[in-house]
Amino acid sequence: MAHQKWKIIPVFMIFFLIGTAIWSPQAQAQIPVKYGDSHNDVWDLQYRLRTLKLYSGPLDGHYGKGTKAAVIAFQKKYGTTPDGMTGPATWRKLKKYSLSRYEVKMVSKVIYSEARGESYKGQVAVGAVVMNRIQTKGFPNTAKGVVFQKNAFTAVSDGQYNLKPNQQAYKAALDAVRGWDPTKNALYYFNPKIATSQWIFSRPRTVKIGSHIFAR
Repeated sequence: MAHQKWKIIPVFMIFFLIGTAIWSPQAQAQIPVKYGDSHNDVWDLQYRLRTLKLYSGPLDGHYGKGTKAAVIAFQKKYGTTPDGMTGPATWRKLKKYSLSRYEVKMVSKVIYSEARGESYKGQVAVGAVVMNRIQTKGFPNTAKGVVFQKNAFTAVSDGQYNLKPNQQAYKAALDAVRGWDPTKNALYYFNPKIATSQWIFSRPRTVKIGSHIFAR
């Protein structure tokens, strides 16, 4: 019996260590990618660079000359070492100033559900608020964190978020990612005709676009 017990323990420990590696924060961190690599993280990198209009090549998951040149352009623009390798510092900047394909869809759903009756500028403005929150301390630093923060968006709370966004909402999301901010760095917005929170009325206002007042 003792001999069998010793057989079981190593197997258990192997699974424990594998599980720990998979779920640890370090394992979930984006791995560095460089020239010559080919895998899904490169595809994500290319997509993010394309949303910023820094990359126009194919989304093929291969870190070639075009991808490296786009990474260097991004690094120069956003203040990281322009070495052409996407290491931890560059990934952090990318996740702060760009979105993955899934995140673009997420922001487009917020735009459509919150502002589908607004002008195009008003729709971009809602997307800009999401981006401003991602980039501001005190808010979650991911699109998912911002969108699903408790009571952050009415459309998420009441289920309208699940409506299918149209192409204009996607376009507005991309324009917001690329830096168009009609809100003048606003972090909040509200419709004064239906808002009930006195707190939101107390926020410093930046601009009114359509039905929404934007504020910091």
